[in-house]
Amino acid sequence: MKGKNCLIFGGSGQIGRHLIRKLTKNDYKVIVVTRNIHQKGHIIKTQGNAGYIDIVEANIFEENKIKGLFERADVCINLIGILYEKKRSSFRNIHTLLPSLLAKLCKQNNLKHFIHLSALGINEAKDSDYAKSKLEGEKEILKNFPLSTILRPSVVYSIDDNFTTNFMTLLNRLPVFPLYYGGQTKFMPIHSSDLIDIIYKIISKNIYSQIIECVGSETLTFKEIVEKLLILIDKKRVLLPVPLFFGKMSAKFFQLFPKPLLTEDQLRLLKYNNIISGRYKTNTDIGFPAKCLFEKEVEKYSYMWRQGGQFSKKNISPKK
Repeated sequence: MKGKNCLIFGGSGQIGRHLIRKLTKNDYKVIVVTRNIHQKGHIIKTQGNAGYIDIVEANIFEENKIKGLFERADVCINLIGILYEKKRSSFRNIHTLLPSLLAKLCKQNNLKHFIHLSALGINEAKDSDYAKSKLEGEKEILKNFPLSTILRPSVVYSIDDNFTTNFMTLLNRLPVFPLYYGGQTKFMPIHSSDLIDIIYKIISKNIYSQIIECVGSETLTFKEIVEKLLILIDKKRVLLPVPLFFGKMSAKFFQLFPKPLLTEDQLRLLKYNNIISGRYKTNTDIGFPAKCLFEKEVEKYSYMWRQGGQFSKKNISPKK
C-alpha cells in the first residue's frame, strides 16, 4: 500500500475520528499517536476495520520515540490544537514547537506531504497569544518542509464539537446570554464532514498549496449563530450586549476553572472577524466548496437540547 500510509497526530478529537473513518474506508492505513492509549485507544479502534489502524502511545515531544513512525508513513497530518493553556500545555509548545518538530521529521524522512491544521484569522489577531503561536508555527513548518499544506478553518462544528454543543447547553441554562462586541463578530462555520472531505481530497489528489482558508458557505455573525441555536432548541432568551469591561472581568473569573468557558485571550480573538482574508486560496478556489448549511446540520442533533429530547424531533409521527 505504498503511498497510502498516514501518520496522524490528534486522531481522537472531533476531526480526527471522522478523518480516520474516511481514510480507512478508502483503503488507507493509519498510524495514530496518542498520549494515553487506555483512555483513547478504544475510541480510535472503532473508527476502522481491523488491520487498518495502528495505535501508538507516545509523548508527542519524545522525538526519539516518534521519529521511527515517520519511516512507515507517506503522509503526516497534525490536528493537535488547544483553545486555552494549561500548566503542561502552552500555546507555544502545542502550536509552534510541535508543528516545527513534525515538519523537520517529515523532511528528514522524505514524506510526500505534511498537512497541518491551523486557524482562520490569525494574521489580524496580533494581540492574541493563541493567534501568535499559530502564526509562528506556520512559519516554522514552511521553513522546515516547504511541501506542507496548511489549512486555516473557520469554526468547525458537528455533533462532536465544543462549539454548538456548549452554546446550546448554556442557552438551555441561562436566562440571559452575553454578547461580547455586540455579537457582531463574523464567522464562516464549516461542518467537520466538509473539512474532512477537503483533507482527504488534498491527500488523494496530491494537492500542494501552502495555505488554504477553509470555510463554510455562509457568513454569520455571532448573534445570528446564537439566534439560530435558540430557534433550534425552541428557547427564548435575553441576548444582552456586554460592555468590554464586564467581559474582561468575567473572562478573568472563568479562566480560573479547569475547563474555562471564556479566557481573556479568547475575548481578544472575538474582536476579529473569522472570515476569508482574500490573501490566500480557499477550499472553493481549489475545487472543494463546502456543501453543508449550518442550520440544517445542527438541526440533526439539536433535539438533544429541546424539551422532550428525541420525541421533540420534527416530522415524527406515531406508529399506526
